[in-house]
Amino acid sequence: MATTGRIHSFESFGTLDGPGIRYIVFMQGCPLRCLYCHNPDTWDTNSGKEYTVSEVTAKIISCKNYLRNGGVTLSGGEPLLQEEFTLELLKKLKEENLHTAIDTAGSLPLTRTKDIIDTADMLLLDIKALDEKLAIHLTGMSNKNTLQTLDYCQENQKRIWIRHVLVPNVTFKEESIISLAQYLSKYSCIEKVELLPYHTLGCHKFEKLNIPNPLEGTLDLTNQELDWANRIFYSHYNK
Repeated sequence: MATTGRIHSFESFGTLDGPGIRYIVFMQGCPLRCLYCHNPDTWDTNSGKEYTVSEVTAKIISCKNYLRNGGVTLSGGEPLLQEEFTLELLKKLKEENLHTAIDTAGSLPLTRTKDIIDTADMLLLDIKALDEKLAIHLTGMSNKNTLQTLDYCQENQKRIWIRHVLVPNVTFKEESIISLAQYLSKYSCIEKVELLPYHTLGCHKFEKLNIPNPLEGTLDLTNQELDWANRIFYSHYNK
């Protein structure tokens, strides 16, 4: 029987989710409940549309000429949640000589994700918070699996980009930014760190799904605030 997975949506010309022009597969299902999630419609593991690996591969191959200097990024939701489908899809894409990236929060244990990490060319790892209590507050889950995933990438020198969302009055704090910079400085596998500004673009989805918005009234992080955070971060990030 063909392996199937649930897909939320596709983007055929992405430029923000890995190097070069990317085909983005947004997979359905996520174990986290991030307060600032801009895609809460990806949470439900039973939603989305079911596809076989061959069907998704065919859609990607139709755009292959545009991806020669980029590749494919599996995002979500949480692509590691559908490990059998994700692993098989990665292997098919490698047969097509396409660069592959996994956009993940690393929230699942390595016993479930090692093979996927080993097969992908790189990870885009979203660190919600270094402090475990804050991570639980933000996402409903501990950050232990995330940090263990980062350690595993270091041990195996897996190419990795780090992402971290700056939420006003939550993670947008000088001491938190400095702590993150100092913590990440020891990882030679990290090629890039992206500090991302909180925005309210996904708030209407909470309303549409009849989910209370836990950050109701929180304003977008401004460009000036983001510039300040980057200055603080890179003054303490020693690479």
